[in-house]
Amino acid sequence: EEEKKEEDSDDEAYDMEEYARLGIVQEEDPSEYVAPAPEASASAPAAGGQHNILKTRTYDLHITYDKYYQTPRLFLTGYDEARAPLSVDAMYEDFSEDHANKTITVEQHPHIPGTVMATVHPCKHAETMKRLCEAVSEGGKQLEVHLYLIVFLKFMQAIIPTVEYDFTHDITM
Repeated sequence: EEEKKEEDSDDEAYDMEEYARLGIVQEEDPSEYVAPAPEASASAPAAGGQHNILKTRTYDLHITYDKYYQTPRLFLTGYDEARAPLSVDAMYEDFSEDHANKTITVEQHPHIPGTVMATVHPCKHAETMKRLCEAVSEGGKQLEVHLYLIVFLKFMQAIIPTVEYDFTHDITM
């Protein structure tokens, strides 16, 4: 069994050129914000300068543990392209319409006094995570404990589809 684990860890990295050749790679993201090009001025950087940087909204993610529901809970603070805090209405633009003002609400952060953030209410987290774990098991795999938060973030991405997370693991259901 130990030999099998070593074999699994020696898997080759995915070849992005192969994905591009098969047409799997999406060249342009339709939800991507592209800042308008600034007007040329004497103080503007030369071609290839900072004006070619794509500016996007960003979010700080706070994962806490909800003792009542006994599950992780996600709190978010959003920033616009200039790193200014987003209004509640602006953050709701990034959330799934099915969840905004329903399972995503604005509440006091439990560990940072005086801080109000958007949060995904955890009432259905345990049930959903259990179903996801069972789906992995039915696929003949076992979800290891250290991957639980990765699966949790993938679940959160279904609720907040415009927020992309940097995943280093591929979880197959």
